[in-house]
Amino acid sequence: MGPARRRPGPRGHGRGGQGPRVTRLRPLWWLTGLLAVAVAGVAGLAFGPVPLPPVAVATEIVNLLPGVRMTSGLDEREVAVLLQLRLPRVVLGLLVGAMLALAGAAYQGVFRNPLADPYLLGVAAGAGLAATAVIALDGPRTLLPAAAFTGALAAIGLTYLLGAAGGRDRSPAALILAGVAVAAFLEAGQTWLMQRHADDLREIYSWLLGRLATGGWSDVRMLLPYVVVTAVVVLLHRRELDVLTVGDEEAAGLGLHPQRSRLILVAAASLGTAAAVSVSGLIGFVGVIVPHTVRLLAGASYRAVLPLSMLFGAAFLMLADLVARTAVAPAEVPIGVITALFGAPFFVLVLRTHRRVAL
Repeated sequence: MGPARRRPGPRGHGRGGQGPRVTRLRPLWWLTGLLAVAVAGVAGLAFGPVPLPPVAVATEIVNLLPGVRMTSGLDEREVAVLLQLRLPRVVLGLLVGAMLALAGAAYQGVFRNPLADPYLLGVAAGAGLAATAVIALDGPRTLLPAAAFTGALAAIGLTYLLGAAGGRDRSPAALILAGVAVAAFLEAGQTWLMQRHADDLREIYSWLLGRLATGGWSDVRMLLPYVVVTAVVVLLHRRELDVLTVGDEEAAGLGLHPQRSRLILVAAASLGTAAAVSVSGLIGFVGVIVPHTVRLLAGASYRAVLPLSMLFGAAFLMLADLVARTAVAPAEVPIGVITALFGAPFFVLVLRTHRRVAL
């Protein structure tokens, strides 16, 4: 009997055809991610038109725990500002940032493209068009997540079909170009709706630029179940994302059903993106900036990339929201403008670094 043949290992991101190292999520990265979320959260709660001492803010948050009561030094008005205005906004930013970063990482794994992002694939535009239609036609706001999800799925389906039109020889760039074309088409539909419903123009325009200012506990309660479901599904498929990096044929040889895994992951990521878009509007580039930064820090394995993207995505968007509402105070910059200011140069840097993979 000859020597046993070695099963092919994952490859695609490593050197010399070697696959991504299956990186264990070290406690240091957990602590770093949680610390980033805590610092961004306290900063988001403490700074604004009514500045609050960070220590007092942290004390009031601890007071929310059952059985805990400490003196923070804040008066009744400051406590109301903290708990009724800033806390729901910061929590909403946490959920939206975590969701968009996780969806971006999942899309990049599914499509094996470092530039894949809910916005470049047309997912956000599809969700945006559907949500805009609900607003313009005075539909119930409770329909926003379902409508956005339907639009997101339709958009990603159309992008995939157009990108796959070249058959087996299609390049990753074809998918991105198809996504850009689909997004442009859907955004044209949005513009048409806005022109036809000028009375709702201000609300729609504000929503398109991204917003957390009007976020409240009702938005948090609506978004939270979608975030939990999406996170559970995607995190449970983290091994499949690592295996998909080797290519479909080799992944099938390793016992994976590539198309079924892709369908589950795309549906979950689209659901989470649509829910986030329905409450926050269009906030771009989070799905590109955060996963790539995490890969630079912790390696390419999705066992580390997915959970860390959620943590750092949450921290990133909370800080972006802080900049948006303090940079030109008392006025407020749309948060989508802030993420674009960071994201556009970052996207160019990623494009130059990964041009062989992307194109």
